[in-house]
Amino acid sequence: MPATTTSSDLVIGDDGLARPRWASQDQLLMTYYDTEWGMPVTDERGVFERLSLEIFQSGLSWRLILQRRPLLREAFAGFDVDTVARFDDDDVQRLLLDPGVIRNRLKLSSIIKNARATVALREDEPLQEVVWAAKPHVTPRPTSAAEVPSTSAESRLLTKRLKARGFSFVGPTNLFALMEAIGIVDTHLVGSHRRGTSGVWPRD
Repeated sequence: MPATTTSSDLVIGDDGLARPRWASQDQLLMTYYDTEWGMPVTDERGVFERLSLEIFQSGLSWRLILQRRPLLREAFAGFDVDTVARFDDDDVQRLLLDPGVIRNRLKLSSIIKNARATVALREDEPLQEVVWAAKPHVTPRPTSAAEVPSTSAESRLLTKRLKARGFSFVGPTNLFALMEAIGIVDTHLVGSHRRGTSGVWPRD
C-alpha cells in the first residue's frame, strides 16, 4: 500500500514507484496504470473497445468498468466490430437483462451505432487512423492532478469528425480520456514512473 505522498500529487508505493493517487487506491487500478494506461493501442478492435469502455464509464467510476470489463467483453463478443455492428433490438434487450453489463439503453445503443459507423469508416479512413490523427504536436506536462486537462483542441476536433461520420455518445471529454488511455497524449504526472514509457512521447 502507498507509503508516502509528494507535493506533486504523486504517491510513493511500497515498491518505491511514484503513481498518481487515483492509481494507488488498490491493486486493480495500480495494475491497470502500470501495464495498460497510456500504452499505444493502434488496431481497430482495440480502439473500438477502449472507446466503448469510455462511453460505459461516463458518470461512473473507472474501477467499476475495469471490474466489469471481462463481462462486457463477453457480452459484446470481444468487441469484435463486425459482430457488434450486426446486433439488433433483440440484442439490446438481451444486454438490458444482463447483470454484468452497464444497463443503460442509450449507451448500449450508441456502442452498436458506433460499431456500424466503424465499419463504414473502413471505406475511407479506418477508426484507428481517424483517432490517431488527433495526436497533437506536444503533450501536456502536468506536475499535479489540477494541471491534467480534461479536453483539448484536438479532442474537440475529433468529436466533430466522429459525429459527422455517425458516431454517438462521443464528446471532447470522453475522447480526451480515450486519447490518454491509448497513448495519443501522455498525461502521466511528471515524476511518475510511467511518464514517457509509451514510446510515443519522450521522457521528460
